[in-house]
Formats: sequence, C-alpha cells, structure tokens
Amino acid sequence: MTKTAVLAFSGGLDTSVCVPLLRDDEHYGYDEVVGVTVDVGQPEDDMEEAYDRAGILDEHRVIDASEEFVDELILPLIKANGSYEGYPMGTSVARPIIARHCLRVAEEVDADALAHGCTGKGNDQLRFEAVWRAGEFEIIAPMREMNLTRDWEIEYANEHGLDVEATKEEPWSVDSNIWSRSIEGGEMENPANEPPEEIFEWTASPGDAPEGGEVAEIEFEEGVPVALDGERMEGVELIETLNEIAGEHGVGRNDMMEDRVLGLKVREVYEHPAATTLLKAHADLESLVFTRSQLKFKSVVENEWSDLAYAGLVDEPLFDDLNAYVKSSQEAVNGTVRVKLHKGTARVVGRESDDALYSEDMVSFDTGGVTDDIDQTDAVGFAKYHGIQGRMRNAQNDR
Repeated sequence: MTKTAVLAFSGGLDTSVCVPLLRDDEHYGYDEVVGVTVDVGQPEDDMEEAYDRAGILDEHRVIDASEEFVDELILPLIKANGSYEGYPMGTSVARPIIARHCLRVAEEVDADALAHGCTGKGNDQLRFEAVWRAGEFEIIAPMREMNLTRDWEIEYANEHGLDVEATKEEPWSVDSNIWSRSIEGGEMENPANEPPEEIFEWTASPGDAPEGGEVAEIEFEEGVPVALDGERMEGVELIETLNEIAGEHGVGRNDMMEDRVLGLKVREVYEHPAATTLLKAHADLESLVFTRSQLKFKSVVENEWSDLAYAGLVDEPLFDDLNAYVKSSQEAVNGTVRVKLHKGTARVVGRESDDALYSEDMVSFDTGGVTDDIDQTDAVGFAKYHGIQGRMRNAQNDR
C-alpha cells in the first residue's frame, strides 16, 4: 500500500531537505511526497525557487491564494490595527491560509500524513498544526523530531544534490508574503550585530532614500483602503503598489527583540513598507472619527486580536467574536489620510472625513466656539468639579 505525505513546500532549505528525509526508510519511509506551494503574494523569485526544486517531488501543487489572503486576513488585520510587540504581523497570518490548503490537498489525495519544515523552537509549527490537528492525519516535523541544525541541513542538501541558496556564510532564513518579509538566522542571532545591508530587498537604505520624500494619499471606506493617490485599486494591487512606493523611501524596517509563543526571546528583522504605511494611516483616521470610549475599548480588542493572530489561532471562536466587533466599529472609518514617506519614516501630515468628530469652530482660538448653544463660559461649572476629590483629600491631610 502506497504511503503518501503532503508537505508544505516553499522550495527553501528546510522544505527541500524534508523531501529525501520523508522518503528515507531509516527515517520515515514514505513512498510519495506531494508538495503544496501556496502563493500568498510572495515575490516571483520566491515562487521560482519552489518551481525550480519541484522536480524532487512526486507531485507539486501550486495554489494562488493571494486574494484570499488579503480579503480574509489582511483587510481584517488593517481594521484591527493588527500588530505584535510593535510590528505589523505577516508570517503569522499567512500560515493558516497555507495550512488550510495543505489540509485540503491531503484530503483530496487520501494522504497518510501532513509534513512541515518548521523547527521545534519557532512559532510556525504551532500555526500549521493548529489547523492540521482538526484533521485525522499524522503530523511530521523532521527538523523538530530529528533536532536538526541549519549547518547539518546545508551539508545534507549538498550530499543529496539539492541546489539550495543557503550557505554556511549566508544561512539566512527568509519568509515573504505580500504583507511582510522576515529575515533571521546567521550572525543576526547575536542581538549585538547590526543586520548587513545585503539582507534587505524591499526597502532602500533610509540614508540613500530620496531627499525630498513623497506624500501618499490613501482613501478608506469602512476601514478598507480602496484608493491610492486618487486611483481606486483592489487590495492586492494597492498593497503591491504601496510596497514599491514606500520601500523606495526606506519605510518599513523593523529590527527587534520578539517574544515567541513558546517563551523564547529572539531577534527578528522585518520589511513591511505597505503595512507600515497603511496601519499608520488607518489608526490615524480612527482617531478622527471614533469617540474616546471607542478608541479606548478598541485598543483592548486589538491586543486580543493580535495575540490570537500571532499564535495562528484564527479558528478560535473568540477570533470570530473579535472580528465581528472590529467590523462593526469600522462603519464610520471613511476618509482620506496623507502620509509623508521620507528616509525611513511614515508620518501622517493630513486627514479628512465626512464622519469626523471634529469641529474647527468649536476648538479654534479665533472663534467664540458657539455651537448648539455651547460656548466657553459653559466650562466654568465643569472646571469647578474637575479634581474635586483630590482637593478634598489634600485639604484633609493639611488639617
């Protein structure tokens, strides 16, 4: 009877090494390995890597899920101002989409197992398996189960004629999708080392970016970005275009210490030009149209949303509940935000909305501010009560 394993296949070092390991009788002994490559908007070069190494597979399925990824997870992420410890999440929200398609293929080919190339020290093992364990397949993780190191993998790849780009001199582990690019490993595992400029592909060095900068105008409808510089675009096109524009100005680099789900603290480097720009613009627009109570409560929802998304728990019922609130909250998030992109920074320089909770007449120092029978003298009574408990306590202490 033929034993079949379905492998989440990127064509990188880890997943390429998994193929001969899965077939090896000394290790797993699978007769067939079906690779599944899911396009979540990663650059053409990344997809070519998967195509170039597909020959080592018994079957290779390529699934275009870029629009699905944007519509089902990125747009909700924008509405939720989704970020983890200060950076826009990318890898974490792509994994459930990839995992779902792998699970579907496993069901279609009547596979015996699902396999991934994640280590036992990272988050991705959890994100894949949170989806896969809903099925009835054996789950295989060679890197985790065999305690493999990157150096061992590189040597094994060379011994088996696997033409992989990673070397002992440049052992970077890179993951990309339309929203984010992560780079880790090698000399960057030492937090004291500055990331070499050569690892960056999406962003210009801020020092080399154009002197004058550029203003990007982003229009939102119910929290969704729908136009860039006056031109209406669908989600995928808008994000790809803004990645190029903001990237040219060095916007969207993060070099940070990050707390993984397992508890390990690691150094991570990211590039996310469009994500940085869109999230800054969206949050700014909310500050124009939300009440103070809405802003306060939504920040709590955003933290819970982001924690679940980071852990890959998008099938947790609470995630649906949070998304329902977030969607409801976006009814008034309509308008235009102008963001100045300049030498690695994205700074909001203007915003406008028909739903703004703002009145220039009411706040201006140059007007009486009389609106709906409200004028400055009405604040006298409020001012008398403001801080009254503190004054009472201090008076008692002075007795």
